[in-house]
Amino acid sequence: MENHDREICQVATTLINHYDCVYYVDCTTGSYRNLLPMKLFSNIKLPASGSDYFSDFKRIISQFIHANDLENVRHSLDKNVMQERLRDNDTSITNYRIIINENIIHMRHSEFMCQDNQHVIVCLENIEEDFQKREVTKKKFEAANRMARFDELTGIRNKNAFTEYSQTIDGRIKSGELDYPFGIILCDINDLKMMNDTRGHSFGDESIQRASRMICSIFCHSPVFRIGGDEFVIVLTERDFENKETLLKNLRKESLLNKRTASGPVIASGLAIYDPEKDSCVTDIFNRADILMYENKKEIKAIENRTFIRDIDKIELPILPERKRMLDSLFGAMCTVAGGGYVFLCDMTCDYSRWSLSLVDDFAMPSEYMYHAGRLWQQKIHPDDLESYKEGLEAVLLTRKIAPHNLVYRAKRADGRYVTLTFRDFVLNDSDGNGDFFGGIIIPV
Repeated sequence: MENHDREICQVATTLINHYDCVYYVDCTTGSYRNLLPMKLFSNIKLPASGSDYFSDFKRIISQFIHANDLENVRHSLDKNVMQERLRDNDTSITNYRIIINENIIHMRHSEFMCQDNQHVIVCLENIEEDFQKREVTKKKFEAANRMARFDELTGIRNKNAFTEYSQTIDGRIKSGELDYPFGIILCDINDLKMMNDTRGHSFGDESIQRASRMICSIFCHSPVFRIGGDEFVIVLTERDFENKETLLKNLRKESLLNKRTASGPVIASGLAIYDPEKDSCVTDIFNRADILMYENKKEIKAIENRTFIRDIDKIELPILPERKRMLDSLFGAMCTVAGGGYVFLCDMTCDYSRWSLSLVDDFAMPSEYMYHAGRLWQQKIHPDDLESYKEGLEAVLLTRKIAPHNLVYRAKRADGRYVTLTFRDFVLNDSDGNGDFFGGIIIPV
């Protein structure tokens, strides 16, 4: 017996730094004894020893075992069940939760069969810290996984996600398991590059976000992917597939309305349907949708821009007195906030404008009031800057935003010298969304 106690002592010494509670159990008789001071269980009156480990602990575990784990733990405290699980494997490990002072703590319950095949060492270990670390790691992994599959700007799925989605469908097509119809709509935002170049990337990002919301709101039952800077893919199934013509018509109708009113993104789109007779992969359908999308883009661009941009160089209407009074009133307000810059304002209905007297003098313009002054002003612009100036001017007239955007170019003064100017311009629309007044502040750099 002395050797047996010495062996137990050695076991306890070995385990003391690793576990919070250790019992030495005789599987045959059920007798048991605690080998360590109970660090974690000081608030729970666990028995130090007894004659029937299995009955004693079945009776008391409801005091500290989490309710959702109680049934499994109670089942494991059956003598025959313990012997069975340790018969082929000398070690058994399970996890469960306990509640101490209203705090949930994750525990690892380990059982080790001794060499005599009669005694079992039962060890309880607090793994809450490890559990929390694993949870943090898991959340980081999930976040990284999400970042790899979701577009940061729009929040929808990205090109990686579309590739994985396509591979899944390709596998079903190849195996013959794809038994439902589907279609692909490819979308492209018109003039995004021009927006980025003339109005800045923040404006372009806002357009991408608005396009994403517009697409997702129309195709609300379909996965939507952003696969490029201005490209989106919609995979149509079930309800959206059944209503595909109506939904596509709604998308194109809203895009044309946005172009007319400059109130949102203009999106070209193309729809292609999976044909099991000729499509061996998603790429086949994607390519057909791509061709149809570019055809739609050409159709949108071919729409007469006169609906959206007043061709002011061809207007010959004289300005009416009430319009001139409005022009002068707005011009005076602009001068108040100009901060020393040159000011101009044009009535777009008749291409009649008023310019600052200082600008007229400094750049040898004919008069303070002028028809078709835009053509005269372009003659002052440095030839190397004229193309970018026209592109920028077209951009602001296309989008018709009240908020100003900047152009930088060189213009020739009355003395023949070129000076660099910053041109902050804007368009005020009438109630129908057409350009009414076009104005700006010109500031020497």
